[in-house]
Amino acid sequence: MTRLDPTFSPSTSALLLIDHQVGTMQLIKNLSVEMVRRNAMALAKTAKLLGMPVILTSSQEENIQGPLMPELQAILPVEYEHRVRRKGIVNAWTDPEFLSAVRQTNRQHLIMAGVTTDVCLVFPAISAVREGFFVQAVMDASGSPFDLSEEMSRRRMEREGVVLTATNTLMAELAQDWSRPEGEQLLGILFGDLLPSIRR
Repeated sequence: MTRLDPTFSPSTSALLLIDHQVGTMQLIKNLSVEMVRRNAMALAKTAKLLGMPVILTSSQEENIQGPLMPELQAILPVEYEHRVRRKGIVNAWTDPEFLSAVRQTNRQHLIMAGVTTDVCLVFPAISAVREGFFVQAVMDASGSPFDLSEEMSRRRMEREGVVLTATNTLMAELAQDWSRPEGEQLLGILFGDLLPSIRR
């Protein structure tokens, strides 16, 4: 039996953004909400630039969780329109529509971020690994209400084989080579307004 290559690349990976909703985002206390928002946007822009499949999902948008971040709609209008709107299922992986969308990408490498880490990210990340997927959880595009629950969720994911990463590390891994045609644009996403001053 051939072992799948664990290397994450644009051609093998899909991005799953779970419950980055305007109400839920306000629950984040271990990181700044602005940082999580900015990094989620960076991931979305990166996936779009590199032609990676993206699945967006939300839970009970009509309740206090609210709609997904409007920035995601601006960056990924098609994916936003086809987002998986769960009725309340906590573990997105057990939602048939979400799981079907993941399988339809035909990608074995899943990049996940979720709000909150301790409820919305931990369970699907572990479930995916148990089904044979390679999973990287982007921790600075996720967040929790409490430091303790964040830490316990991180430990639990790592114990199950989820690789924890950060946005800049993940973007560099996907870039592979900054001299590629997309490299300049990826650097722009990564450093934003800092790029001109770095080059001086």
